[in-house]
Amino acid sequence: MVEDKKDTEKIAIASDHAGRELKEDLKEFLRGIGKDPLDMGTDGDESVDYPDFGIPVAEKVCQGKIEKAILLCGTGVGMSIVANKFQHIRAALVNDVYSARMAKEHNDANVLVIGGRIAGKGLAREMVKTWLEAEFAAGRHQRRLDKIREIEKKMEKR
Repeated sequence: MVEDKKDTEKIAIASDHAGRELKEDLKEFLRGIGKDPLDMGTDGDESVDYPDFGIPVAEKVCQGKIEKAILLCGTGVGMSIVANKFQHIRAALVNDVYSARMAKEHNDANVLVIGGRIAGKGLAREMVKTWLEAEFAAGRHQRRLDKIREIEKKMEKR
């Protein structure tokens, strides 16, 4: 499963060209708060296709090789669509701090998605920090996630 965390926690992070600058900033921010970002691309500013970077990250989370991830593209919509195609992924596109907290507390989101052309660096840092510090509230929220898991099980059988 997930590797021993010791003093750091590995978090996969990837973007397309539109989210690359924000991804680079968030990597430094994550290091500064004791996390270990696993950069899964892109590394340049040339136009690339967001699925090429979202899919490998979603696969790692889906397979339990990593617990959390952050994905970025221009609006975040494309990356959230890609990530949510995978079982066990609960990718939440957030544009404010409240949504970032609720994504974890109510939905136990394991992938945070941010629009690189939507959120500034300060807001993105605050959303990431809030999401990482929040805890899943369980209770009625677990019941809802269980219903989603049942959908996943039905899809497996198809």
